[in-house]
Amino acid sequence: MSAFVIPAPSQSVVPVLGRAELFPVRRILCVGRNYAAHRREMGGDDREPPFFFAKPADAVRTDGADIAYPSATSNLHHEIELVVALGAGGADIDTSAALDCVFGYAAGVDLTRRDLQSAAKDKGQPWEASKSFDASAPMGPIRPWAGAGAAPQGRIALSVNGATRQDASLSDMIWSVPEIIAQASRLWTLAPGDLIFTGTPEGVGPLVRGDRVQGEIEGVGEVAFKIV
Repeated sequence: MSAFVIPAPSQSVVPVLGRAELFPVRRILCVGRNYAAHRREMGGDDREPPFFFAKPADAVRTDGADIAYPSATSNLHHEIELVVALGAGGADIDTSAALDCVFGYAAGVDLTRRDLQSAAKDKGQPWEASKSFDASAPMGPIRPWAGAGAAPQGRIALSVNGATRQDASLSDMIWSVPEIIAQASRLWTLAPGDLIFTGTPEGVGPLVRGDRVQGEIEGVGEVAFKIV
């Protein structure tokens, strides 16, 4: 009987804007319902606190690579988000010190199998299959930000085939970047290489094969890909 072959470990990496280095991804945490208008379009209550879910590190896709329409869904949705890349971490981080952990920021998209998510919510089941599938976290290069002060507050937008779908301001986030980092550090010990997707504004919607997606965040960068 032939022996199993154990492949060498690999790690997802993200380009760093303006540098030759690559950012190694340790894990991906995501914040749900962090914009009031998006909560309303998803049937939520504005007074609910945001919550976290996770994606596997190998869900990251960069460099504008084509993304295959995932299996087991007929309702794939886009969600443009500010992504925080951590260069330091810890547990129980104080909000006042949270930005000291930031290496940089990027534009990312949380791809969601909405039909699977809705079915899971109806049954009180986990969302894993709806959020944590292959290539579900396309993102652009990371713009270094360490020592640059406050988190970005500008425009966040996404278009499909040139038509704008999402258009809002990062200042509309319910929880700020320091608050998100501090809260996450109470649930996990954060570390360099962690990515945090900070939630999406209103305007999420379906994607089909052939769609070209373009996302941008003012002062941060862009993310672009085609669904095939």
